Amino acid sequence: MKKVEAIIKPFKLDEVKEALHEIGVSGITVTEAKGFGRQKGHTELYRGAEYVVDFLPKVKLEVVISDDLADRVVEAIAAAAQTGRIGDGKIFVIPVESALRIRTGERNDDAI
Repeated sequence: MKKVEAIIKPFKLDEVKEALHEIGVSGITVTEAKGFGRQKGHTELYRGAEYVVDFLPKVKLEVVISDDLADRVVEAIAAAAQTGRIGDGKIFVIPVESALRIRTGERNDDAI
């Protein structure tokens, strides 16, 4: 099993969700996040004062899937989240040792 974590721009969430649904991913976890990468934030003007916005709004998606789906999930997220501009995000693939569905006691691939 693999855990795919993706940090994307918030307005791309619906497109990514649809792309994952089309390849058969049944569940995702979405967390609102703030952060920055190479763009290092930006400055904004508010009521005549200039503010540095270090942390930009992002969305973190987490999906645990079987090994054979990992490449397709990464490709689907990358295609749906890409704008071509700085700050599009990152995707991380992490091995998952085990999984347990609490309600039924199912383990590993059966639990996802």
